[in-house]
Amino acid sequence: MLVCSCNFISERDIEQAIIDLLNEDCWQLIVPAKVYHFMQKRGRCCGCFPNVVDIIVRTTERYHAEHPSTEEEKSVFMARLKQFHEDNRRADLERRHKSHRAA
Repeated sequence: MLVCSCNFISERDIEQAIIDLLNEDCWQLIVPAKVYHFMQKRGRCCGCFPNVVDIIVRTTERYHAEHPSTEEEKSVFMARLKQFHEDNRRADLERRHKSHRAA
C-alpha cells in the first residue's frame, strides 16, 4: 500500500526502515522524521505522518513481541535514560545560570 504519494513510499518500505532502526537500537524513540531521514527522504506535505505514526506503533509492538528484551538490555537502557536525564538537567541548570549572570 502506498503511504506517501509525495515520495512514493510504501507501507513495506516504512516497516523495513523501522525494523532496521530497531535493530540498531531497539529502545530508541522513532518518529516519522527519523524514518524519513533513515530512508534519505523528506516529508513534503506531511499528510502521511499520522499514518506513519500508526505504522511505527504497530511495527514496534510486533518487533518487541518477537524480540523480548533481557534484563541486562533493560538495565542498560535504564542507565542510558538516567544519564540522558542527568545531562539534560545539568545543561538546563547551566543555561539558567548563564541567563541570570547576563541580566
